[in-house]
Amino acid sequence: MKIICLNIWGGRAGKEKLLAFFEAHRDTADVFCLQEVWADRYESFEGVLAGGRPIDHSLIMTHAFQEIGEALPEHEAYFAPSFYESYGLCMFVRKGIPVTETGDVFVHKERGHVPEGDIGLHARNLQYVTLERGGARLTVMNFHGLWNGKGKGDCEERLEQSDRIIEFARSRAEPFILCGDFNLTPDTESLRKFENAGLRNLIKEYGITSTRTSLYDKPLGYADYAFVSAGIEVQDFKVLPDEVSDHAPLSIAIA
Repeated sequence: MKIICLNIWGGRAGKEKLLAFFEAHRDTADVFCLQEVWADRYESFEGVLAGGRPIDHSLIMTHAFQEIGEALPEHEAYFAPSFYESYGLCMFVRKGIPVTETGDVFVHKERGHVPEGDIGLHARNLQYVTLERGGARLTVMNFHGLWNGKGKGDCEERLEQSDRIIEFARSRAEPFILCGDFNLTPDTESLRKFENAGLRNLIKEYGITSTRTSLYDKPLGYADYAFVSAGIEVQDFKVLPDEVSDHAPLSIAIA
Protein backbone atom coordinates (compact mmCIF):
# COMPACT_ATOMS: atom_id res chain seq x y z
CA MET A 1 0.00 0.00 0.00
CA LYS A 2 1.20 3.48 -0.86
CA ILE A 3 0.18 6.67 0.93
CA ILE A 4 0.91 10.21 -0.26
CA CYS A 5 0.68 13.11 2.18
CA LEU A 6 0.60 16.73 1.00
CA ASN A 7 -0.35 20.17 2.25
CA ILE A 8 -1.73 21.54 -1.03
CA TRP A 9 -1.32 25.19 0.10
CA GLY A 10 -4.82 25.98 -1.06
CA GLY A 11 -3.73 25.30 -4.65
CA ARG A 12 -1.70 28.51 -4.75
CA ALA A 13 1.08 26.90 -6.82
CA GLY A 14 -1.35 26.48 -9.73
CA LYS A 15 -4.42 24.34 -10.32
CA GLU A 16 -3.23 22.67 -13.51
CA LYS A 17 0.08 21.67 -11.94
CA LEU A 18 -1.60 20.29 -8.82
CA LEU A 19 -4.25 18.31 -10.67
CA ALA A 20 -1.59 16.87 -12.99
CA PHE A 21 0.23 15.63 -9.89
CA PHE A 22 -2.82 13.66 -8.74
CA GLU A 23 -3.41 12.29 -12.21
CA ALA A 24 0.22 11.12 -12.35
CA HIS A 25 -0.01 9.29 -9.01
CA ARG A 26 -3.60 8.03 -8.98
CA ASP A 27 -2.71 4.58 -10.34
CA THR A 28 -0.05 3.89 -7.72
CA ALA A 29 -1.19 5.71 -4.56
CA ASP A 30 -3.92 4.01 -2.54
CA VAL A 31 -4.47 6.81 -0.01
CA PHE A 32 -3.96 10.56 -0.29
CA CYS A 33 -3.83 12.61 2.94
CA LEU A 34 -4.27 16.30 2.18
CA GLN A 35 -4.25 19.51 4.20
CA GLU A 36 -5.34 23.11 3.46
CA VAL A 37 -8.16 21.96 1.20
CA TRP A 38 -11.04 24.27 0.26
CA ALA A 39 -14.48 23.06 -0.79
CA ASP A 40 -16.15 26.46 -1.31
CA ARG A 41 -15.54 30.21 -1.15
CA TYR A 42 -15.79 32.16 2.10
CA GLU A 43 -17.08 35.39 0.59
CA SER A 44 -17.36 37.17 3.93
CA PHE A 45 -13.67 36.54 4.64
CA GLU A 46 -12.23 38.09 1.46
CA GLY A 47 -9.27 40.23 2.57
CA VAL A 48 -9.30 38.89 6.13
CA LEU A 49 -5.95 37.67 7.47
CA ALA A 50 -5.47 33.89 7.40
CA GLY A 51 -2.07 32.64 8.46
CA GLY A 52 -0.60 36.12 8.17
CA ARG A 53 -1.81 36.86 4.63
CA PRO A 54 -5.12 38.33 3.43
CA ILE A 55 -7.49 35.83 1.80
CA ASP A 56 -7.63 36.40 -1.95
CA HIS A 57 -10.06 33.94 -3.49
CA SER A 58 -8.60 34.54 -6.95
CA LEU A 59 -5.35 32.85 -5.82
CA ILE A 60 -7.00 29.84 -4.17
CA MET A 61 -8.56 26.65 -5.50
CA THR A 62 -11.82 27.28 -3.68
CA HIS A 63 -13.28 23.99 -4.95
CA ALA A 64 -10.13 21.91 -4.64
CA PHE A 65 -11.96 19.10 -2.85
CA GLN A 66 -14.31 18.62 -5.79
CA GLU A 67 -11.68 19.17 -8.51
CA ILE A 68 -9.16 16.78 -6.96
CA GLY A 69 -11.97 14.25 -6.61
CA GLU A 70 -12.60 14.52 -10.35
CA ALA A 71 -8.90 13.85 -10.97
CA LEU A 72 -9.12 10.74 -8.75
CA PRO A 73 -12.20 8.87 -10.06
CA GLU A 74 -10.99 5.55 -8.63
CA HIS A 75 -10.76 6.97 -5.09
CA GLU A 76 -13.45 7.66 -2.50
CA ALA A 77 -13.37 11.14 -0.93
CA TYR A 78 -13.60 11.94 2.79
CA PHE A 79 -13.69 15.55 3.99
CA ALA A 80 -13.08 16.76 7.56
CA PRO A 81 -13.50 20.55 7.81
CA SER A 82 -11.63 22.33 10.56
CA PHE A 83 -12.99 25.86 9.96
CA TYR A 84 -16.72 26.17 9.34
CA GLU A 85 -17.71 23.58 6.70
CA SER A 86 -15.55 24.32 3.67
CA TYR A 87 -11.88 24.27 4.71
CA GLY A 88 -9.71 21.64 6.29
CA LEU A 89 -8.50 18.09 5.78
CA CYS A 90 -9.44 15.45 3.25
CA MET A 91 -8.46 11.92 2.35
CA PHE A 92 -8.96 9.95 -0.85
CA VAL A 93 -8.98 6.15 -0.51
CA ARG A 94 -8.87 3.78 -3.46
CA LYS A 95 -12.25 2.21 -4.15
CA GLY A 96 -12.21 -1.50 -3.42
CA ILE A 97 -10.27 -1.08 -0.16
CA PRO A 98 -12.83 -1.76 2.58
CA VAL A 99 -13.29 1.24 4.90
CA THR A 100 -14.73 0.27 8.28
CA GLU A 101 -14.61 3.60 10.10
CA THR A 102 -14.05 7.28 9.33
CA GLY A 103 -14.16 10.42 11.40
CA ASP A 104 -12.22 13.20 13.07
CA VAL A 105 -11.45 14.44 16.57
CA PHE A 106 -10.55 18.00 17.55
CA VAL A 107 -7.20 18.26 19.31
CA HIS A 108 -6.89 22.07 19.55
CA LYS A 109 -9.90 24.17 20.53
CA GLU A 110 -13.31 22.75 19.64
CA ARG A 111 -15.41 22.16 16.55
CA GLY A 112 -17.01 25.43 15.46
CA HIS A 113 -14.42 27.68 17.13
CA VAL A 114 -14.08 31.02 15.31
CA PRO A 115 -10.93 32.92 16.33
CA GLU A 116 -10.65 36.66 16.75
CA GLY A 117 -8.38 38.44 14.30
CA ASP A 118 -6.35 36.12 12.06
CA ILE A 119 -8.53 33.13 11.17
CA GLY A 120 -5.37 31.01 10.80
CA LEU A 121 -5.79 30.60 14.56
CA HIS A 122 -8.72 28.24 13.93
CA ALA A 123 -9.29 24.94 15.72
CA ARG A 124 -7.36 21.84 14.61
CA ASN A 125 -8.67 18.34 14.03
CA LEU A 126 -7.22 14.92 13.39
CA GLN A 127 -8.88 13.01 10.53
CA TYR A 128 -8.77 9.22 10.41
CA VAL A 129 -9.85 6.36 8.17
CA THR A 130 -9.72 2.70 9.23
CA LEU A 131 -9.16 0.16 6.46
CA GLU A 132 -9.32 -3.63 6.13
CA ARG A 133 -6.22 -5.24 4.60
CA GLY A 134 -5.78 -9.00 4.42
CA GLY A 135 -8.19 -9.56 7.26
CA ALA A 136 -6.50 -6.99 9.50
CA ARG A 137 -7.35 -3.38 10.31
CA LEU A 138 -5.13 -0.36 9.69
CA THR A 139 -5.86 3.28 10.54
CA VAL A 140 -4.42 6.22 8.61
CA MET A 141 -4.47 9.58 10.42
CA ASN A 142 -4.23 12.93 8.64
CA PHE A 143 -3.25 16.08 10.56
CA HIS A 144 -2.52 19.80 10.21
CA GLY A 145 -1.06 21.26 13.39
CA LEU A 146 -1.87 24.62 14.87
CA TRP A 147 -0.36 27.84 13.57
CA ASN A 148 0.19 30.68 16.03
CA GLY A 149 2.18 33.24 14.03
CA LYS A 150 5.17 32.78 16.35
CA GLY A 151 7.20 30.15 14.55
CA LYS A 152 7.19 26.38 14.92
CA GLY A 153 8.52 25.97 18.45
CA ASP A 154 6.95 24.58 21.58
CA CYS A 155 4.09 26.26 23.38
CA GLU A 156 1.53 25.05 25.89
CA GLU A 157 -1.15 24.61 23.24
CA ARG A 158 1.12 22.53 20.98
CA LEU A 159 2.20 20.30 23.84
CA GLU A 160 -1.45 19.75 24.74
CA GLN A 161 -2.29 19.11 21.08
CA SER A 162 0.34 16.35 20.91
CA ASP A 163 -1.01 14.79 24.11
CA ARG A 164 -4.53 14.69 22.66
CA ILE A 165 -3.35 13.04 19.45
CA ILE A 166 -1.42 10.42 21.42
CA GLU A 167 -4.43 9.80 23.65
CA PHE A 168 -6.59 9.15 20.60
CA ALA A 169 -3.92 6.97 18.95
CA ARG A 170 -3.61 4.85 22.08
CA SER A 171 -7.35 4.23 22.00
CA ARG A 172 -6.93 2.36 18.71
CA ALA A 173 -6.39 -1.39 18.86
CA GLU A 174 -5.01 -1.60 15.30
CA PRO A 175 -1.64 -0.39 13.90
CA PHE A 176 -1.70 3.15 12.52
CA ILE A 177 0.09 5.73 10.39
CA LEU A 178 0.05 9.39 11.40
CA CYS A 179 1.10 11.99 8.83
CA GLY A 180 0.63 15.62 7.91
CA ASP A 181 1.87 19.17 8.36
CA PHE A 182 2.65 19.42 12.08
CA ASN A 183 3.96 23.02 11.96
CA LEU A 184 6.81 21.90 14.24
CA THR A 185 10.61 21.85 14.10
CA PRO A 186 12.41 18.55 14.75
CA ASP A 187 13.89 19.69 18.07
CA THR A 188 10.58 20.38 19.83
CA GLU A 189 9.22 18.51 22.81
CA SER A 190 5.84 18.61 21.05
CA LEU A 191 7.33 16.37 18.36
CA ARG A 192 9.43 14.20 20.69
CA LYS A 193 6.26 13.24 22.52
CA PHE A 194 5.34 11.05 19.55
CA GLU A 195 8.72 9.31 19.61
CA ASN A 196 8.47 8.87 23.39
CA ALA A 197 5.07 7.25 22.83
CA GLY A 198 6.83 4.54 20.78
CA LEU A 199 6.18 5.82 17.26
CA ARG A 200 8.81 5.69 14.52
CA ASN A 201 9.63 9.14 13.13
CA LEU A 202 10.26 8.43 9.45
CA ILE A 203 11.64 11.92 8.77
CA LYS A 204 14.41 11.25 11.29
CA GLU A 205 14.84 7.58 10.42
CA TYR A 206 15.33 8.27 6.71
CA GLY A 207 17.54 11.33 7.21
CA ILE A 208 15.19 13.78 5.48
CA THR A 209 16.64 17.32 5.57
CA SER A 210 13.69 19.30 4.19
CA THR A 211 10.00 18.86 3.45
CA ARG A 212 9.68 22.20 1.66
CA THR A 213 9.95 23.22 -1.98
CA SER A 214 11.58 26.25 -3.60
CA LEU A 215 8.21 28.01 -3.31
CA TYR A 216 8.75 28.34 0.45
CA ASP A 217 10.37 31.69 1.20
CA LYS A 218 11.75 31.02 4.69
CA PRO A 219 14.98 29.25 5.66
CA LEU A 220 13.57 26.51 7.91
CA GLY A 221 12.84 23.40 5.85
CA TYR A 222 10.73 21.29 8.22
CA ALA A 223 6.98 21.11 8.82
CA ASP A 224 5.74 17.73 7.55
CA TYR A 225 6.19 14.39 9.31
CA ALA A 226 5.13 10.77 9.17
CA PHE A 227 4.98 8.42 12.15
CA VAL A 228 4.14 4.72 12.26
CA SER A 229 3.18 2.51 15.16
CA ALA A 230 4.35 -1.01 15.94
CA GLY A 231 2.95 -3.50 13.46
CA ILE A 232 3.63 -1.34 10.38
CA GLU A 233 6.30 -2.65 7.97
CA VAL A 234 7.67 0.32 6.03
CA GLN A 235 9.04 -0.64 2.63
CA ASP A 236 9.98 2.85 1.45
CA PHE A 237 9.69 6.45 2.55
CA LYS A 238 10.72 9.52 0.59
CA VAL A 239 10.05 13.15 -0.19
CA LEU A 240 8.83 13.52 -3.76
CA PRO A 241 10.41 16.19 -6.00
CA ASP A 242 7.11 17.58 -7.34
CA GLU A 243 6.78 21.35 -6.74
CA VAL A 244 3.00 21.62 -6.55
CA SER A 245 2.91 23.48 -3.22
CA ASP A 246 5.30 25.17 -0.83
CA HIS A 247 5.25 21.77 0.91
CA ALA A 248 6.79 18.69 -0.70
CA PRO A 249 4.70 15.50 -0.93
CA LEU A 250 5.64 12.61 1.37
CA SER A 251 5.40 9.07 -0.01
CA ILE A 252 5.02 6.11 2.37
CA ALA A 253 5.00 2.52 1.10
CA ILE A 254 4.03 -0.22 3.54
CA ALA A 255 3.80 -3.99 3.21
